[in-house]
Amino acid sequence: MKVGPVGFCVVALLALLFSPQAVSGIRFVIDREECFSHNVQYEGDTVHASFVVIKADSSWYYNHDGVDLVVKGPNGDQIHDFRDKISEKFEFVAHHKGVHRFCFTNKSPYHETIDFDVHVGHFSYYEEHAKDEHLNPLLEQISKLEEALYNIQFEQHWLEAQTERQAIINDDMSRRAVYKAFWESTALVCVSVLQVYLLRRLFERKLGMSRV
Repeated sequence: MKVGPVGFCVVALLALLFSPQAVSGIRFVIDREECFSHNVQYEGDTVHASFVVIKADSSWYYNHDGVDLVVKGPNGDQIHDFRDKISEKFEFVAHHKGVHRFCFTNKSPYHETIDFDVHVGHFSYYEEHAKDEHLNPLLEQISKLEEALYNIQFEQHWLEAQTERQAIINDDMSRRAVYKAFWESTALVCVSVLQVYLLRRLFERKLGMSRV
């Protein structure tokens, strides 16, 4: 069985369209603690995850300590424990299939907006289902291509979240710089007016004493 370039592209497209894999992304606002669950269907799958603290509710608060993230497996075993992280990208091999929990904890006094992504990579063993020596390598290459495309999408989303966070920080810093310059100018004007007032009072007082 031989498959030409057009046939390969068609099969690859169908594999991507009907594949059960997906990048699960969510953006949420956390007050104190939020937990999310993700089902890993096969033992030995690689779980890719990332998060970025996009912004805080207070525009004056940006140099925070980050959030905590605890990842636990289906049996309650702890897989990862991140502390005071503004952003993180990691992966791990699921030793047990089932629901994995991702729990975030916010210790700052402000609500935080977090961008969170999870992707599970799975390679099917096509030799268990098909015996054609020409079809097996083709399906294996499609599976690798599919995983590579999902990884690119996963990486791109993480970089976009990082860029958005930096843009928000830069905008907040610019706004604070304008406010600071405004209040410094206002304080300088007030001090100048006060000095003029005191000098006038002093001059009037001396003029009155000289007349006496």
